[in-house]
Amino acid sequence: MKNNSRPVFSSEKGRLCPNCGKPLSACACVKAPPRPAGDGIVRVRRESKGRGGKTVTVITGVPLDVDGLAKLAGELKRRCGTGGTVKDWTVEIQGDHADLLVAELQKRGYTVKRAGG
Repeated sequence: MKNNSRPVFSSEKGRLCPNCGKPLSACACVKAPPRPAGDGIVRVRRESKGRGGKTVTVITGVPLDVDGLAKLAGELKRRCGTGGTVKDWTVEIQGDHADLLVAELQKRGYTVKRAGG
C-alpha cells in the first residue's frame, strides 16, 4: 500500500502547497484556474440558490486577465455601491443590479446579454 500522506500545515510556515510542499506564499505551482473558452459575449445573471436567500448578480465571459477582472470588479462595486468578489473568472456583485450592470458594461464597449430569468 502506497503512503501518500504529507503535511498540509506547518506551525513554522503556515499552509503548505499539496504539490510541492512549499509554503503557499512561496509556491509557484498554485495558479489561477484556466480561463474558460468564451464566445465573446459577457453574460449577466441573477443568482440566489445556495446563498441563504441572498441575491447576487454574476458576470461571466469578461475577456480580461485576472488583474483586469479585479479592477473591473472594483469599479462595478463602486458603481453599484455594494460589495462583491471575483471567483474563478466570474464577478459576483451583492444584490440585484443586473440592469445597471448591463448598461454599465455596454457603455464600456462589451457585448452584453442578460442570462436567466
